[in-house]
Amino acid sequence: MSPMSNERPDPAPVSPPSHTSGGWSLSALFIGVAVTLVMTVYPFAAVKAGGAPDMLAAGLLFWAMSAGFVRGLGFIPRLLIPRLLLSLPASLIALAVAIWRLASN
Repeated sequence: MSPMSNERPDPAPVSPPSHTSGGWSLSALFIGVAVTLVMTVYPFAAVKAGGAPDMLAAGLLFWAMSAGFVRGLGFIPRLLIPRLLLSLPASLIALAVAIWRLASN
């Protein structure tokens, strides 16, 4: 390249930030798939002893399912609060609280 040339070298390729893709998490994905299958095949799993739906337990189960799918497929949100709410520990906690709530009815 001559000093009079207007050509610039190609810039280095920009890689995405490392925190947006963390790779697959099979344990989180298992939680998502398991909750999906249980709630699809047997939706009465989120019902109180009297037959009324337990809305809080259902919400916790679906939170665990959503967090399991999000983290299990390797997506990690950039913002702190969604990253915490959609993490594997959040999925495990939501699942444990839902199971505890349904077992105590």
